[in-house]
Amino acid sequence: MISFLLCLAILIAGYFFYGKVVENTFGPDDRETPAVRINDGVDYVVLPQWKLFMIQLLNIAGLGPIFGALSGALWGPIVFLWITFGTIFAGGVHDYFSGMLSERNDGVSISEISGIYLGKTMKNVMRVFSVVLLVMVGTVFAVGPAGLLQLLCSNAPGILSSKMFWLILILVYYFIATFLSIDKLIGKIYPIFGICLIVMAVGVGLGIFTKGYEIPEIWSHFYNMHPKATPIWSFMFITVACGAISGFHATQSPLMARCLKSEKQGHFVFYGAMVSEGIIALIWAAAGCALYTGEELLALGGGGSTAVYDVCSKTMGGVGIALAMLGVIACPITSGDTAFRSARLVLADWFKMDQKSWKNRLILCIPVLGIGAILGIGNATGHIDYTIIWRYFSWTNQTLAMIVLWAASMYLFYEKKNYWITAVPATFMSAVSATYFLLGNECLGKLINLKAADGSFAGYNTAVAYPIGIVVAVLFLGIFLYTIKKRNPQPHYETLHK
Repeated sequence: MISFLLCLAILIAGYFFYGKVVENTFGPDDRETPAVRINDGVDYVVLPQWKLFMIQLLNIAGLGPIFGALSGALWGPIVFLWITFGTIFAGGVHDYFSGMLSERNDGVSISEISGIYLGKTMKNVMRVFSVVLLVMVGTVFAVGPAGLLQLLCSNAPGILSSKMFWLILILVYYFIATFLSIDKLIGKIYPIFGICLIVMAVGVGLGIFTKGYEIPEIWSHFYNMHPKATPIWSFMFITVACGAISGFHATQSPLMARCLKSEKQGHFVFYGAMVSEGIIALIWAAAGCALYTGEELLALGGGGSTAVYDVCSKTMGGVGIALAMLGVIACPITSGDTAFRSARLVLADWFKMDQKSWKNRLILCIPVLGIGAILGIGNATGHIDYTIIWRYFSWTNQTLAMIVLWAASMYLFYEKKNYWITAVPATFMSAVSATYFLLGNECLGKLINLKAADGSFAGYNTAVAYPIGIVVAVLFLGIFLYTIKKRNPQPHYETLHK
């Protein structure tokens, strides 16, 4: 329990101290923000700072710091270290720069930011990558809650027990949330659900203490406790994404970058929301370690809705069950709607379509939500298995984070500032992504992992994957250093037309 409290204290201190270092490195000033200068009453709208924070927290969180952290507990309390230091030195840095670089460039999407600092090829890759990823996330976050609502209403009469009914209802809401001004619907309901997410985490944390559960210490469990001996590197770093660093956050931060009244709000809104998510993840990881053995947690599905329900029931009783049901339904929905909204904005930036016009918004909303509806209905009717597609998200998520950190490093180079603050986590995440790409069975794992005589899985080929992952990370760092050595920052940066 001492190690948990220490990590909690370090996270809070990290916001005030390292978060301030990050802010000072970027250098916010008193320039007019896009929300004030462009204000279109739809996407560019000035919002109060507390509302910006709550919307950002729910945008980036959803169920990520709950499901991912519970799954991370399979490795034991060593996961506390990744959540704590990953949040401070990687996730918070990533979220702050993805938000503030968007703010400095008229609130454009992360694909456009990547193009500005990494070139046109990367911009086009990121455009396609972002739209596909966001539509996939939005669709899965419609199908999941629809299935849960169907289970809750399984004994209800008529269409209330139909998954298709709930899926269509959620997609209709997504269309409305994607189309309307951000302050009309999202700005009103998100703070409420954000408070629920925080209350849920606080309740679980207090329940662990008051119910007498013991959180194991890192120093007495400093080894791989995963019941299947799945390697810590890099599986744990991929599994616990949203609770430490997540590329999905970079697709969401531009939404709030378009609503800042002052650049100086960025520390609280972007870095602060990430630290808050880290705290939520730390609590849920502690719950997983305190309440279950690895085998017991696996029996509950590893870290899904069944485990969430059980944790809330054990720590908070009946109130916890109600919060669990609200959380596992509302949280993914509030990530799904902003995923589709972000997809609309990526396309709008791509095709230079002004979104103040309701006709232009319809032109983009209809195909984006139409594709989501086709995919969602395909799943509801059993024609598409999203459990397979979703496994790819964990790797692409961290790969996106890596790209964003390299883009931020180039920005800092052009600005003649300390680029190591982003280049170090970028190098680290390059190693994480490359290693997992080699070991993960949904990537190249089926080709390089060890096999028994009968062809069955016999173990992870870490002897090959680990060195290659390190070499790839060093290579990326070398390319970055070689590139900046060959460039004169000021003349190039003047062509960006910030």
